[in-house]
Parts: sequence; structure tokens; C-alpha cells
Amino acid sequence: MIGVGSFGRAILVRSRSDKKLYVMKRINMNDMSKEEQEGAMNEVNVLQVLKHPNIIAYHEYFKGEDGYLNIIMEHADGGDLFQRIRSASGVHFDESMILDWFVQTTLALKHVHDCNILHRDLKTQNIFLSSNNEVKLGDFGIAKILNSQTEFANTVIGTPYYLSPELCEDKPYNSKSDVWALGCVLYEVTTLKHAFNGQNLPSLVLKILKGNYPPIPAQYSDNLKNLIARALNKSPDLRPSMQEILEIPFLQAHVDKYKNGLPVVSRVVTSVSTTTTNCLVADSGKQKNKPQGEKKQVS
Repeated sequence: MIGVGSFGRAILVRSRSDKKLYVMKRINMNDMSKEEQEGAMNEVNVLQVLKHPNIIAYHEYFKGEDGYLNIIMEHADGGDLFQRIRSASGVHFDESMILDWFVQTTLALKHVHDCNILHRDLKTQNIFLSSNNEVKLGDFGIAKILNSQTEFANTVIGTPYYLSPELCEDKPYNSKSDVWALGCVLYEVTTLKHAFNGQNLPSLVLKILKGNYPPIPAQYSDNLKNLIARALNKSPDLRPSMQEILEIPFLQAHVDKYKNGLPVVSRVVTSVSTTTTNCLVADSGKQKNKPQGEKKQVS
């Protein structure tokens, strides 16, 4: 067992057929209502749609006789950003490495948003790494599939440290809430601390609503500091989109490093494209070319 969450546990498994390591997420469906069971299947539905080198790959799923839903996914053998921060022991990361992680995460989130999906629980614990520092975005258990590009989500959900001001105020929110969480992640990797902290939830919410965070260490560039400030703007409309972030000049060397070989929908271009491939059709709310996701017993 390599992880435990509120909805299940993650187990490292080896396939008898190809001998590769995978992660099996086990979710107990026995005591769930029909609505809760549909919610548990949401992660399967989302993973089947998302196809991107910086997103944890879906392999298969099956329901066992014990009543558990088992989702088989790619194994990232380098841990996660949260573990990497803890193991840093107060020694700050090189800016180039931070931007490598950040750009890969942004490329993954652009694909998520192009597919008309909100992650809603972006945090350092959900950004996994391979042994060669390749980012693998994961944990889509509470992702929200929107019916149109203009639809706002209304459910207050996510991890408190990364909640956007609009979520704290119980206002409708959209993809810019994921941008805020991405800014919190970038701040955390840069400073090794949460951007907003409090002894209790009300105290934390007040700090988020004020939007003030401790300064970035002087060793980092003004470009990096300005990027964090833009992502953590209290006004959602003033935060950049994932596409706009990827077009920032000082990030281009890192973007060029990782953009090759990405799906067309997520490849960085000079203008924002609304074309989607293997994603949700925004106008109808239906899925285009959705994988069949056939149930099969794991080998």
C-alpha cells in the first residue's frame, strides 16, 4: 500500500502479463448510495478522456466480487512534489527545475481545460514525478466535467490551502480556480511553504480573501515573482489562462523542451485554439470519440 485517502487506498501492483508496475486505486462501493457510486466512477470517466504525457495514464478498471471498484493506472516512480518539498530540508530548488515542473503541470492542465474539465483538487500531493523528473498530474476523483465552456461549477470542494477566493466566498467558479491552485503550487515549490496558512479554517479563509502572502526569496527572478502574483490575483478575470501562461516569453525555453510530441489539442500555438480531440464536445456536453473503457479483469 502506497497511499490512503478519504475515498480509498492506492496499492502498488505488478501485471502478470507485461511485468510492469501499476497503481491500483481501490474504492469500497459496498456502503455507497447510487449517487456516490456514480461519483466514484467519475474518475474512470475522466481518465478515459484525458490522454496526455503529463497526466497519469489510465490502464483499465474492474469491479471485484468484494464490492470494490479497482482502477489500474500508470505508476510514477519518483514520488510527488509534496514529498520532494519535504525532502528538500529547507534547501530551495533551482529556478530552472521549478519552471520545468511548472510548465509540465501547466501543459497537463491546459489539456484538462481543453477537454472542458476542471481538476478542482490541484495540490503538490497530486503532482507526481517519474524518476527522470517528468511530471504526471493525477487524482481526478473530484474533477468536474462541464457541459459548456461558459458553465460555472458551484460545489465547494478541494483542499483548503489551495482554495480560491471565489470558492471561499461560495461564488460560482470556472477554470481560473485551477489557475489559482496552480499559483499556490508554484509558490509552495518556490518557498517550501504554503502561500496561505492559518491555525484554523476561518483564519485561513480570511488570509486567502486578503490575498497577501509572504515575499518570495530574493534568489528568484522578478519574472517568477510576477508569474506567481498573476496566478494569485484575487480577481479570476485577471488571472491568465493556461494558454496565456504558456505564451509568457521567459517560459519559452521550458515550453519548447516539453511541448514536442504532445497531442495537437495541447500543443502550444500562437493563438488560443478551441479545437478538442478525444475530449468533451463543448456545445453539446457529449463526448467525442470517447474510449469504450471496457471492463476487463486484470491479468
